[in-house]
Amino acid sequence: MVRIRFGIFYEHQLPKPWQPGDERRLYKDALEQIEIADRVGFDYAWEVEHHFLEEYSHSAAPEIFLAAASQRTTTIRLGHGIVQIPPPVNHPARVAERIATLDLISDGRVDFGTGEASSAAELSGFGVPRGEKRAMWQDALDAITRMFVEEPFAGWHSSYLRMPPRNVIPKTVQKPHPPLWVACSRRETIHLAARNGIGALSFSFVTPQEAARWSGEYYALLASEECLPAGFAVNPNLAVVLPMMCHEDLETARERGAQGANFFGYALAHYYGPSKHSPGHGDIWSSFTRRSTESTSPLATGIGTPEQLIELVRSYQDAGVDQMIFVLQSGKNRHEDICESLELFGKRVIPVFAEGREERERAKAERLAPAIEAALARRAPARQMPEGYQIAEEAELARIVRREMPSPRVLLSSAVAGTRRLVRRRGQDLLARMVGDRSDAELERRLGPRGQRVLFAALAGAFDPAKAFGFQGAIEFRLTGSDPAPTPWTIMIRGDRAFARQISVADPAVVLTLSGADLLRLIAGTADPGGLLTAGRIHLAGDPALASRLGEMFGGPSPY
Repeated sequence: MVRIRFGIFYEHQLPKPWQPGDERRLYKDALEQIEIADRVGFDYAWEVEHHFLEEYSHSAAPEIFLAAASQRTTTIRLGHGIVQIPPPVNHPARVAERIATLDLISDGRVDFGTGEASSAAELSGFGVPRGEKRAMWQDALDAITRMFVEEPFAGWHSSYLRMPPRNVIPKTVQKPHPPLWVACSRRETIHLAARNGIGALSFSFVTPQEAARWSGEYYALLASEECLPAGFAVNPNLAVVLPMMCHEDLETARERGAQGANFFGYALAHYYGPSKHSPGHGDIWSSFTRRSTESTSPLATGIGTPEQLIELVRSYQDAGVDQMIFVLQSGKNRHEDICESLELFGKRVIPVFAEGREERERAKAERLAPAIEAALARRAPARQMPEGYQIAEEAELARIVRREMPSPRVLLSSAVAGTRRLVRRRGQDLLARMVGDRSDAELERRLGPRGQRVLFAALAGAFDPAKAFGFQGAIEFRLTGSDPAPTPWTIMIRGDRAFARQISVADPAVVLTLSGADLLRLIAGTADPGGLLTAGRIHLAGDPALASRLGEMFGGPSPY
């Protein structure tokens, strides 16, 4: 067991209403908080990259913020958590240059987290097709890591990036390059991280029990022959993100941190669920405060006294987690409360886990060394630029701008997929008009037993096995209404098919309890799942990671 490390994480959340100077104060406060974290013993400061996600994340240029933090700190590592590397968002050469520059000015303290982009606002904003973002990420990561080590970079020619040979400078302090990570929000992306030999940044707020399963699977895959490193070094680490607020008094900790944690989850669901958003005209905070309740959300697990947080951290450490990353700056959490929480955590919690950490990490490195050596031997080596190559502007431009015609099979598949999306969208639009602003009672009458059969048959028919990632089992819905007892409906997934039955089964993977009216609103896209969850109108039991992707499994867009 490795002694756990600690990080803090920033989205730069700024709920409305906004006043002049708010964004500047937000950034200045965050820099002061990172100074404190560095002084009291935190190991990492992580900064996200997001675009156009008003209120939820005003962090569009993390490399600049982290550069400022590098000049105000001495030991804390500076993590990109993450850089969106699909080429339409960030050209791979520019990413390599920025990472290397930050590594130079921070004296080798950079960790390079990568991701694909996920929200509709970002994907369509930069012209990234959702179905191609994973392939873009994999392709760009391979190119970027080669830019770090090849002198000169031997060039690239793929469906997503065409670049002639160039010497991409400067080069990083850390050799062969900074540690690599990838954003993970479900079990399958944990596996993706392991197969690529990179660290897993889990943003799905998993329990210690779930983290233990993920850790076991992650390290088993990383040590197997399935591991083909994406870079030229392996970074065997699993990190878990949780909201946090620490105070000697539990009620004070909740008062200071619970609402911010709830807003984090609500705003996340707003941008990654079916909610509609009008750029520049939304007000997520007002919507949140109208729907929120006094109860704390499931995200508020890192809120408590030092003693409670020690036990919490110990449970994740025992589960095999290598790093706990805490979100304190969320919602309208006060700067003064965040600073006080960091000071207390550094004084009372971090020292408990410091003793013997370096020795245990050395033992871990020795244990994994044979598997890592074997994995790196499978990685294609750095290449050489063609001998005698010289820059030739017109010829290089001609190779870059030339477009290859997709094969007839690819064109047909794209057309079929587009038609299916159009049919689903039109069906959802019709349902949205039917739902409108009708009351629960009206919708319950319209739904009725026959409507329920039609609805669940349609859900089962929309099942996409490619988005289930091998899941087999039962998903149970318990519809509440005028009857005292909920009406159970179960969707059974077997092989590549799904079946709907009006039954309750033993040990379903997920149980969702909600009204029939709210289910209609969710399917129609007129209700926000985060809002319903926050308001206590949806009750979730079972696997939260599976629940988070039910939409894409049954015909909706992927949130990942």
